[in-house]
Amino acid sequence: MKINAAVTYEKGKFTFDEVELDDVKSNEVLVKIVASGVCHTDVVARDQDYPFKLPGILGHEGSGIVEKVGENVRDLKKGDHVVLSYAVCGHCENCLTAHPGACIHMDDLNFQGKMEDGTTRLHKGDQPISLFFGQSSFATYAVANEKSVVKVDPDVDISILGPLGCGISTGAGTVLNYLKPGVGSTIAVYGTGAVGLSALMAAKIAGCAKIIAVDVHDSRLQLAKELGATHTVNSKNSDVVEEIRKITGNKGTTYAVETTGVPQVFMNALHSLATRGVLAQVGVSRGPVTLELNMDVMWFSKTIAGVIEGDAVAKVFVPQLVEYYKAGQFPFDKLVKFYDFKDIDQAFEDSHKGVTVKPILRMPQ
Repeated sequence: MKINAAVTYEKGKFTFDEVELDDVKSNEVLVKIVASGVCHTDVVARDQDYPFKLPGILGHEGSGIVEKVGENVRDLKKGDHVVLSYAVCGHCENCLTAHPGACIHMDDLNFQGKMEDGTTRLHKGDQPISLFFGQSSFATYAVANEKSVVKVDPDVDISILGPLGCGISTGAGTVLNYLKPGVGSTIAVYGTGAVGLSALMAAKIAGCAKIIAVDVHDSRLQLAKELGATHTVNSKNSDVVEEIRKITGNKGTTYAVETTGVPQVFMNALHSLATRGVLAQVGVSRGPVTLELNMDVMWFSKTIAGVIEGDAVAKVFVPQLVEYYKAGQFPFDKLVKFYDFKDIDQAFEDSHKGVTVKPILRMPQ
């Protein structure tokens, strides 16, 4: 079928074009895309900071309505409201033990441009077009494997739910699924973009007593307070480690979530940890980090953990987040601004400048 898409034919650029989308195979689902979130990972692939074969169609936070299912799909049907999440194999040890973010085929299935069977469903004439995250949702329709298609409550506006498939699940899941902080514990969140603010809201749900937001933008820190931060630190104006020590009675935080990938921010997070504290690193690195292993880690029994996709099983966790949202406990809608699909460049620019926390593109209906 013919679909309209924002195709990346060359580094750093989107081009609207009509392309061909192949029919579903037996375990796949055709989804009419209603909306798709904009995420930093799209930027990384568009700008070729990570090797993604061009031409390709990006977009990996799609939401929409099922149009057709393959013959072996049992749990989804035409008309279902769904969120598209990241692609997993479903059969490696990590997938089978409920840690699909650590799927050993993660890179192959999400960044190498093809479905699990080694083919792409997207073409322009004889030219194959690379698939992204098993969905390529910067388009009017997408085909995805049923494993990454999550049925959601049809009473909730489907256009807002796409980011639950990646960025927002990453932040919230890192706290609720991986760190699992106890009631009354302390946590610091470094970077108050969509991932960081989602982690912060999750920390409030978990019952953390002190939730410290760290950023360089006062407007973001004010939003963090509205969403549950008990304390804020502007790292442009303060010594972060010193301020956090003051807030925590010189103990440091039991937990930290680092979302920026900036080496100095990572080191601040590490140095602000309490003895036996845990630092979850979710931001893509922006440069090398040098540790003094004894003083920075070993002598204080600190743990540094990389967490991918919030250590979440999407089919379980996304509906949980929807329920938190419906109950008023997870108001991620306060992060969102909608853009028409044709304004994709503006959405990316506003995200880069920090004008919008989480842009969502609405497809023409």
